[in-house]
Amino acid sequence: MHKSAGRIRNVALVGHRGSGKTSLHEALLFTAGAVDRLGRVTEGTTTSDADPDEQARQMSISAALQSFEWRDRKVNLIDTPGEPSFVADALGALRVCESAIFVVNAVMGVEVSTTRLWQRAAQLDLARLVFVNMLDRERADFFRSLESLKSAFGPHVVATEIPIGAEHQVRGVIDLVDMKAYEYAGETRENCREIPIPEELAAQAQEYREKLMDEVAENSDALMERYLDGGEISHEEIVDALKDGTNHGALFPVTCGVATRNLATNRLLDAIVEDLPSPVEHGGLEVAGLTLEPDEERELYAYVFKTRADPFAGRINLFRVYQGVVGHDSHVLNTRAHAKERIGQLLTFRGRETPHADEFGPGDIGAVGKLKETRAGDWLAARDEPISMPSVPLPAPVMAFAIEPRTKGEEEKVFSALRRLQEEDPTIDLHRDEQTGEQIVAGLSQIHVEVVIGRLRERFGAEVELKPPRVPYQETIRASTHAHGRYKKQSGGRGQFGDCRIEVEPLPAGAGFEFVNAIKGGVIPTSFIPAVEKGVREAMRQGAVAGYPVKDVRVRVYDGSYHAVDSSEMAFKVAGSMAMRQALEQARAVLLEPIMLVNVSVPEDAVGDVIGDLNSRRGRPIGMEPLAGMTEVRAEVPMAELLSYAPDLRSITGGQGEFTIEFLRYEDVPPQLAAKVVARAREAPEAAHA
Repeated sequence: MHKSAGRIRNVALVGHRGSGKTSLHEALLFTAGAVDRLGRVTEGTTTSDADPDEQARQMSISAALQSFEWRDRKVNLIDTPGEPSFVADALGALRVCESAIFVVNAVMGVEVSTTRLWQRAAQLDLARLVFVNMLDRERADFFRSLESLKSAFGPHVVATEIPIGAEHQVRGVIDLVDMKAYEYAGETRENCREIPIPEELAAQAQEYREKLMDEVAENSDALMERYLDGGEISHEEIVDALKDGTNHGALFPVTCGVATRNLATNRLLDAIVEDLPSPVEHGGLEVAGLTLEPDEERELYAYVFKTRADPFAGRINLFRVYQGVVGHDSHVLNTRAHAKERIGQLLTFRGRETPHADEFGPGDIGAVGKLKETRAGDWLAARDEPISMPSVPLPAPVMAFAIEPRTKGEEEKVFSALRRLQEEDPTIDLHRDEQTGEQIVAGLSQIHVEVVIGRLRERFGAEVELKPPRVPYQETIRASTHAHGRYKKQSGGRGQFGDCRIEVEPLPAGAGFEFVNAIKGGVIPTSFIPAVEKGVREAMRQGAVAGYPVKDVRVRVYDGSYHAVDSSEMAFKVAGSMAMRQALEQARAVLLEPIMLVNVSVPEDAVGDVIGDLNSRRGRPIGMEPLAGMTEVRAEVPMAELLSYAPDLRSITGGQGEFTIEFLRYEDVPPQLAAKVVARAREAPEAAHA
């Protein structure tokens, strides 16, 4: 039997990479009895980081769902990646949860990913609670972190706990709601005991208790009046007001502890069930003109937020039930594909086990395997009614590589596997470059692309080679000219004859190609004119400078001759090609390179270094403006200078910089650089002619 929606908590663990989310996730599972031992990220023994790549890199790459019970509530806890390259999974988890726990490193305070994810959580109207982690580290400071949080997220960030001790001497916490102190020894589940509030911390605890009461009372007129009059406020009233304020984003509780020592994780579990809202308390979802309520009597609507590609089990889809009940061995409709899907085995995740479930009720999160048409972003419903979740903006992929199978004949295997991985991660871009003919895989960073290639190898046994993509140079002309193409071949019997004269002139940038038939008097029959154009177009595929395609040209065929017997479409196609090649040699052909608009978001103290680096890449900064605590620098930069930009920007900004690029236009390559491009093309002509 499913848990009622009022007794469910859906919580995403989010934060900057290295803040200890996975360690906290593991400690919460251990304390709740879902796992038998406290796993370690450094040892590769955590429950959520199960992929070999995650264990090798010691970081989360995919969102991991775990479900467990605490105080008769079901908690669906999703550990999300902190590395910005895998932000799609973090955003997908935020989409289906009512609450988010932001994990903050007590040494570093608020970091860039914390800020960005906080903004997304605010847009989704999530309840937010903060856990200040790693209090036992050197230079860790809870109160400095608290001020950092207030500075970043406003005055309604309020401590509900303060630590006992600091750095290596941290040994417990003081609960400001109950005004009780707890001391922790060892890493067992029973490592907590209540102690008197230490005398030296009594005044500080009272100070922060009053700050908490100010915030709590502000959420209720009745409480505020009684509080100002010095009246008594019961524990239940404080808890209710705290929960109500947290649910609606009026205040943001801050807790603290040390995940790797299992210090205060039991208090965080209590905060999850006491201070964070259930699906019922948070309210229904308004989507596509429908109001979905967590009511089991209503018809089914479930949203698929994550797809995992598995070579043996096929697709495994994680979903959130917003309304109704989904049961095993039932049928549902995929509203995107308009297809009926059979729900076979329903899965849940408890530690390293994936037991089967009979059903999932409203507000719950679960998984199902082997659906034929369903993937992330789809709705499963009782009837085929159009419905779509508002899209969450995802960062555009900026780190591109050309990809080739290591073994000939495995192209289809590789690209089929890549398409399945793209279903799992929508920030992967796969496409074929029409000009160079290369298959391109692009991601948010080099790490991102490396992980994709690792998954290809581990899951699908596909080995590939990566190399930087070729810059899609083009060519054009700067002068008008006339040219003559004459093709005559006689080899006994019927010969071949085609003869045409053309005029070639440059067009404005971006105008493309224009072909004009100016033949008069039938010197070339009308039926042969398309063949001339075809020959001209073929010649334009390989320009006279370095063999790159030619653009922005008008070609006018104005004269020629033909033979009544020997002329043919093939002969005039060859003649047109000969004339165009001659024209390109005479018309001052130049090499063009793509210019990109680059938007770089960086910390303020790195702006000077970033602009200097862009200048060194032949970039032209065109403006900058403050944006959400960062500075956005806009510049026009040649694509050739951006192939290695992602790792360089990461180095300059300490991993805090991000950028997007989009194509603007083509411009002439400076002569000294054009000579190098031409030399490379002549050394490897197949590269230019691909």
